Amino acid sequence: MQEQKLAFIQKDFFLLLNGINAATPAKWGKMNAQQMIEHVTAFFNVSTGKIKFDLVTPEEHLPKFKEFLLSDKQFRENTKAPASVIGEEALPLQYNTYEEALAKLHEAVDEFVEFFKNDPGKLTTHPVFGPLNFEEWILLHYKHVTHHLRQFAVDIA
Repeated sequence: MQEQKLAFIQKDFFLLLNGINAATPAKWGKMNAQQMIEHVTAFFNVSTGKIKFDLVTPEEHLPKFKEFLLSDKQFRENTKAPASVIGEEALPLQYNTYEEALAKLHEAVDEFVEFFKNDPGKLTTHPVFGPLNFEEWILLHYKHVTHHLRQFAVDIA
């Protein structure tokens, strides 16, 4: 199992988020820090099936996406989700404060682990990467959260 990456997602990620706040500027992209936190929360909600999207990747391209997922390659700066999934602009804020958004992110990460606890082979669909199991979601979440930490100039080391 991807224990180190899961531990990073559950613990280190939140410790590193302490290095930013609502006013921290992004190095790239349109999201502010709270929008990024809310975006990452929504991404976890996709992995647990709370938010559902149709698959936008043609079936014949899924093996290439899976190859990237299983690699050590990172998302590039300014990598964007397809506009058909999340639109062109950053979404409006859902929560009143950065701290409230961070608390919701904690909940979403806990729910992710709990969701797959008794059935790690269960599949939920990511709109780009297709059906993923717990191990694959851990890899994707790890790539995703480290991408957004870099976006806000957090040294991952």
